[in-house]
Amino acid sequence: MELSWLMKLRIAAAATIGVLLIGILAWPFAEPFSAVKAMGSRGAAVLVVLAFVAGFIGYFVSWPFGREIGILAVPFGLAIWAVRSGSMAGLIQLNPTAAQRQALVASLRLEPFFWLIIVAAGFAGVLLGRKICSSKNLKQTQEKSKSGPGKYLNAILALACSGFIAQFCIRIVAQDVRVLDNTLGSVIAQPAVGQVVFAVLVSFGCAAFVAKKFFNVSYIWPSIASAFVTAFMATVYAREVPYLVQNWPAAFFSNSVISVLPVQMVAFGTLGSIAGYWMAIRYEYWRKHEIK
Repeated sequence: MELSWLMKLRIAAAATIGVLLIGILAWPFAEPFSAVKAMGSRGAAVLVVLAFVAGFIGYFVSWPFGREIGILAVPFGLAIWAVRSGSMAGLIQLNPTAAQRQALVASLRLEPFFWLIIVAAGFAGVLLGRKICSSKNLKQTQEKSKSGPGKYLNAILALACSGFIAQFCIRIVAQDVRVLDNTLGSVIAQPAVGQVVFAVLVSFGCAAFVAKKFFNVSYIWPSIASAFVTAFMATVYAREVPYLVQNWPAAFFSNSVISVLPVQMVAFGTLGSIAGYWMAIRYEYWRKHEIK
């Protein structure tokens, strides 16, 4: 089940649409670090519209697999923002006092859900494109989930499991200088952006793989979990702020999950979730056909 060159071109086309509309065209509405605060309500509304348009166009440029590939447009566009938005350490350096950091943490609890709305707007654009075409010949590659209470239980379990797996893996993969601390056990310096990107992609890829294999759910639930991971870790960090302000520079955290910006977590968490979902499907295909 290797990807054909035509399929790779479709993926590249959808990614290009997202990069152009979200990553480049919408960038003037943002500034490094706290992108949501910088863009304001007008910029946020424009970003939602552009995300919808990116998903809509992404559906058609990746035809006839628009439903499967078009959803990649917005996450790829946000990935440009995620790479260009600096680091969590840089953001914290702009808020040196304990009171400023507590206010920052309060905003970080909600910010990842804004980025989820942007991703959802792209999904909505894909769904509109699919509805317009409504082709009966569109190949369905996703398996139908079981109906009834079990479906919702699986979704809840997948959401919780994805969040746990992702944050556990990020702690392991995203590494930098680690120093022992008598109170927190240890603190870790801000990992490089490339290290953060790799850690989030791999971690949510693993989470989505497990969610698909054991709960038979789509990449949607691991993607949603990306926002909850950031919100939860922001709450953890809030309790540690007074101690960290007094004892450590802004570039140090109790664990590496806190060092991931919300836009980085959602953008690469979504891309990783989609990749992990399809890896699980490919694995099941391999088990059924290759090992016989």
